Amino acid sequence: MPPRSLEIFDLPIIHRYRDEALVLDSKRALTRGNPLGAATFLAHLDPTQRIYTGITDNEASDPLLGCIIQDESESFAHLIYLAPASQLEAHADLPALIEHLSAQCGNWGAHHVVAEIDERDVLFQTLRRSGFAIYTRQRIWDLSKIEISANSENRWRKKGDVDLSAIQNLQRQIVPPMLQQIEVFAKKSTGQICQADELLAYVDVTYGARGIFLRPLIHPNTDDVGEKMVNLLENLAIRRGRPVYLCVRTHQAWLETILEEMGASRGPRQAVMVKHLVGVIREEKTVPRNADTAWANPAATISKTTTKQSNG
Repeated sequence: MPPRSLEIFDLPIIHRYRDEALVLDSKRALTRGNPLGAATFLAHLDPTQRIYTGITDNEASDPLLGCIIQDESESFAHLIYLAPASQLEAHADLPALIEHLSAQCGNWGAHHVVAEIDERDVLFQTLRRSGFAIYTRQRIWDLSKIEISANSENRWRKKGDVDLSAIQNLQRQIVPPMLQQIEVFAKKSTGQICQADELLAYVDVTYGARGIFLRPLIHPNTDDVGEKMVNLLENLAIRRGRPVYLCVRTHQAWLETILEEMGASRGPRQAVMVKHLVGVIREEKTVPRNADTAWANPAATISKTTTKQSNG
């Protein structure tokens, strides 16, 4: 049978696989914890979120689970996890599940599906065969053990609506055009701007119950980057002892030397993979009255398939 959506009667499978998810969305995992945990699964009940879980239903093998999510402000969806990790390499139903999840993303109007994975993982080649390609690479750094003081003057301020244009301009300078369709700094996100006459340093901040996730936009002309980052850590709002992580993608790899000098802990390198989605657009065209209609019905509609992709 083809994959289907998760139903209430499938909840025992969620419990059985709760420690076997292969996580493909680092930010969500580090800020919210186990994607198969009870608290995280409650997000499925929120009608305002675009979140979907698919399951394979084949009597000849154990079921597989996969979950996707899309922020309505973004043109792409994210593959959150696949489970159980121990069976993904050889499971015959995995390609069908990935296609099923991709089709759901297309129903939402997403142009791409994004997944983050260690290139050494056995699923890496499976994703490639399923249409995913590497767009960039990234490394997650743990900043939690960096020594900070509590009395420094704050050199950062909260982002406001008036800053959006400057942030977008900074993004265009730093992020390669191909990545700008998936490297998005949403209007409603929380962020911190280094106070200066010219905007050269912006950090997007995501707070979660399990951690705080930072995404930097820092121009190479920025001075004293290490000092500025330590100052940001010293003045992060409502940190409450939660670990702090920073995601460095290839186009900002020069930051890694500075993070090492600060005492941050490096994580494994991950590939950021993207699958382009194809949708069908129907256009109605009228055959001219004087045209030769021996081969066509004048009232016919002509369908053509186009690939949805941004110009970036």
